[in-house]
Amino acid sequence: MSNPTPQELLALAAQSARRAYAPYSHFRVGAAVLAEGEIFLGVNVENDAYSLALCAERAALAAAIVAGKRQISAIAIACIDAPPDSDLRGRMPCGACRQWLSELAPQAKIYLLGSEQEFSADQLLPWAFRWKR
Repeated sequence: MSNPTPQELLALAAQSARRAYAPYSHFRVGAAVLAEGEIFLGVNVENDAYSLALCAERAALAAAIVAGKRQISAIAIACIDAPPDSDLRGRMPCGACRQWLSELAPQAKIYLLGSEQEFSADQLLPWAFRWKR
């Protein structure tokens, strides 16, 4: 699937979310990253020490990086346990994930399950931290 539609990416993200490890929050999230024609999946993985939890977005981005893929063109995020009537705030990536998207996927199209809107990293984090650029 080298050129999936946003809906296909969101479906993959939702499927992967079912494999999340979320025994504390019960809020399962999946992500599908499209990088150089390949798709990389991620899920949130919680931990007793909450600060050690890993978000789905960062897991999928890390999988792409490990595979040597640096050109991230799209990411779909599915918060499958968000109430159907929740607004975008209940579906958005956390601040840490926004920073990762800003650095690792600055040109990517970002799709959220439950929203028809397409986002960019700059829209999600307009004043992202930049070390030297």
